[in-house]
Amino acid sequence: MPEAVWVLGGHQTDFARNWSREGLDFADLTAETVRATLDDAGVSAADVDVVHVGNAFGQLFTGQGQLGGMPATVVPELWDVPATRHEAACASGGVALLAAMADIESGRYDCALVLGLELERTVPGDDAARHLGAAAWVGHEGRGATFMWPHMFSALTDEYDRRYGIDEAHLRAIARLNFSNATANPNAQTRKWTFTDASFAADDAVNPVVEGRVRRTDCSQITDGGAGLVVAGRRFLERTRSRPMARILGWGHRTVGLPLDRKLARSAAEPYVLPHVRRAITDAFTRAGVSLAEIDGIETHDCFTMSEYAAIDHFGITGPGESWKVVENGDLEIGGRIPVNPSGGLIGGGHPVGASGVRMVLDACKQVAGRAGAYQVEGARRFGTLNIGGSTTTTVSFVIGTGE
Repeated sequence: MPEAVWVLGGHQTDFARNWSREGLDFADLTAETVRATLDDAGVSAADVDVVHVGNAFGQLFTGQGQLGGMPATVVPELWDVPATRHEAACASGGVALLAAMADIESGRYDCALVLGLELERTVPGDDAARHLGAAAWVGHEGRGATFMWPHMFSALTDEYDRRYGIDEAHLRAIARLNFSNATANPNAQTRKWTFTDASFAADDAVNPVVEGRVRRTDCSQITDGGAGLVVAGRRFLERTRSRPMARILGWGHRTVGLPLDRKLARSAAEPYVLPHVRRAITDAFTRAGVSLAEIDGIETHDCFTMSEYAAIDHFGITGPGESWKVVENGDLEIGGRIPVNPSGGLIGGGHPVGASGVRMVLDACKQVAGRAGAYQVEGARRFGTLNIGGSTTTTVSFVIGTGE
């Protein structure tokens, strides 16, 4: 059996901040994230054996690459510690954590620092959207679209509509719930935003179309932010007598080709629209030795309302194409049968791309540790996560349990 991996602590920056407007850069973001993460975990930089950094678009938004070297640049105590940057689009944070787990499970290292870092508010919104389009198959997909990712997830909506039928009111309801949940999260980007009923309607003035069937409040945010975790194995816990925050019970990781149309064509005869996503989730459940009935909540990748709608049935909360049932009956709300995105998710909480996978796991850890504050799911002991990159090209799922 591989070495068990525990989470000792973590930190999320305030996703409402605009670091460029404050005259700050990756060095400042990294320094805050590293120091606050180590402090929360109760470890020093000298305890860290290896660093893994998730970042997707550093060069495009800031010109800065080689971000594996940034932690040692701003925290001199990390000088000489092995460090690597990982890129998998919006799943960059998820794969950074997988790499850290592999280091610990193999016995190579005992304690790892995992960071997710992204600065996106350095350019106007239209330019940001073009940069993010690099995660599609450039030159082959979305050539007639103004905004690549709204276009792609509008196409996924079309596919669900073709196979099962879809009422866009259910997508608007997902947006409303995630923005509502975000009001209780002190680090959520939109926690102070205000909305009206028209914000979640087919109202071209208040909630205009962005691309295809995707409207403004269907979209996650352009965000600056960082998130960090300290993960460790049993030897470190026994040597230091650290008390873990949570334990990583299981994981799943699947990668397929870039084009969305090929994904949809390959699944045409299958019940799940994205069967590789379903397999990543069931891999995590199998490794954790749990069923959906034993999961108390989920933090999932709602880059658009459609991606959450798809996640609902791929987690098995409903049958394929039936996600609307739990959107209507309240099962997804805090206090419901299986709360989804109690933090506000990416739509309400914010989506600094390289940080999102780390942030989801951190929120899952907070939930099972009873540290989620005003958005705590009462009695939570196990939480699932789903982190996707591109049009689900890279999919990473975790099951998080208590630190006992």
